[in-house]
Amino acid sequence: MDDPQTDTHTDPFAPPPTAPLPFPIHIPFVEELGLELHAFGAGQAEIQLDLAHAHLNSFAVAHGGVVMTMLDVAMAHAARSHGVAPGTDPREAQGVPGVVTIEMKTSFMRAGQGRLRAAAQVLHRTATMAFCEGSVFDAQGRRCAHATATFKYLRQLPAGRELKKLRGPEPD
Repeated sequence: MDDPQTDTHTDPFAPPPTAPLPFPIHIPFVEELGLELHAFGAGQAEIQLDLAHAHLNSFAVAHGGVVMTMLDVAMAHAARSHGVAPGTDPREAQGVPGVVTIEMKTSFMRAGQGRLRAAAQVLHRTATMAFCEGSVFDAQGRRCAHATATFKYLRQLPAGRELKKLRGPEPD
């Protein structure tokens, strides 16, 4: 429950720890940051990150760009997983479209420290768009940030005169 005096909100639905899943597509920036996929299916996704020195701002807490990236990636994966059964290996999910972020609004509630967890879900989906929300929680389950976003489903991305295809996972 939110406490106005301390601005504390804990996540009562925090799942037990799980092993990371393989990402269904190759995203170099996500890999470079060290994000881990922990849930993918039924319009929900979870991303986790152990903060390292490179993820911090000048106050030695999570940089807002890292937090926003976690939210963006978690919500995008929730949108991509809409028709995927929970427990499916993300690399084996069939007919999963690509998404691009159309807009995103983020509110920061507290500094993120330690291991962060971004949980996201699809609120509404049309044939071409997904409307999502997500939150980032710290290691104590306190909400650090919340976002809503709109994603457009794409099979290919126009890039000048050529079409860029969605890249699958990197070969093992």
